[in-house]
Amino acid sequence: MEIGIDSFAAATFNDAKDTATRNVNVIAQLLERIEHADQAGLDVFGIGEHHRKEFLDSAPTIILAAAAARTKRIRLTSAVTVISAADPVRVFQNFATLDLISNGRAEIVAGRGSFIEAYPLFGYKLQDYDPLFAEKLDLLLKIRDNEVVTWSGKFRAALTGQAIYPRPVQPSLPIWLGVGGTPQSFIRAGALGLPLMVAVIGGETHRFRPLIDLYREAGEKAGHSPDKLKVGLHSIGYVGNTSQEARNDFYPGYAEVFTKIGRERGWAPVTRAQYDAQTGPTGALLIGSPQEVAEKILRHSEALGGISRVTFQMDQAALPQEKLLKSIELIGEHLVPLIR
Repeated sequence: MEIGIDSFAAATFNDAKDTATRNVNVIAQLLERIEHADQAGLDVFGIGEHHRKEFLDSAPTIILAAAAARTKRIRLTSAVTVISAADPVRVFQNFATLDLISNGRAEIVAGRGSFIEAYPLFGYKLQDYDPLFAEKLDLLLKIRDNEVVTWSGKFRAALTGQAIYPRPVQPSLPIWLGVGGTPQSFIRAGALGLPLMVAVIGGETHRFRPLIDLYREAGEKAGHSPDKLKVGLHSIGYVGNTSQEARNDFYPGYAEVFTKIGRERGWAPVTRAQYDAQTGPTGALLIGSPQEVAEKILRHSEALGGISRVTFQMDQAALPQEKLLKSIELIGEHLVPLIR
């Protein structure tokens, strides 16, 4: 099982007097964490994509390219690339270039994102949410598998035998499908034979088993070998020296962030009781000591029929850099050996 970190390059939700200096520091610390994860022996680091003031990841391949120059072996991926609102030609070119810079360590997690700002920003209509995704994903896969592409669709000008460059180091650039909780998304990933990255940020993780079964059934029906049908889990997580210390450290920032997002979406404010339930044995949050979190990951894997990758999203809780670096150390030095 691969273990890694995901980041949305989160700045604080509070207004700062010197926003530019704050943002410079946020990116510098993020690059330090990626380098630290590489040194700690983690397998993968992912950067999300948002177009909001509180997240600095609107150009994830630039952050990943900077990280590639400072790391040696860790795989570098998007936590999500909002392919619906992007040009698949440019997405492929950006990640192929990252693959060259990193000497074959680039990956893409293609998804639709959990926020909608990208659609009006790039001139797309939200009512085309699913058709946009299906068409753009189809083109991205065609470009990955063919140097010269002939293709036509509804939302982009046709390609009539154009060659797409550069080509990556890897013979086939890995493309995962990032999904939330829509059955059709799981079925689509299986039918295409793409590895699946499941974002579980709340509820009880084992409840995703029927959806993952749909994924595997669709993949088998389409004739894909089981080794192609990998399942990854993206979860909010943080590892501390003790379980109580980890929970206490993470709660204030977590509550602030998800209460703010909740106001936008009509959710109730986050309470400590809800948070503690989510950090319990079946809850989605991977927060605790290395031993506790390792046991929880293994339970999740068993409940979901086996998972190939787990990524922790830990930097939304406004924790100081030294705590995040320490958590990465604990994951690499203690949690990973327990898992393996």
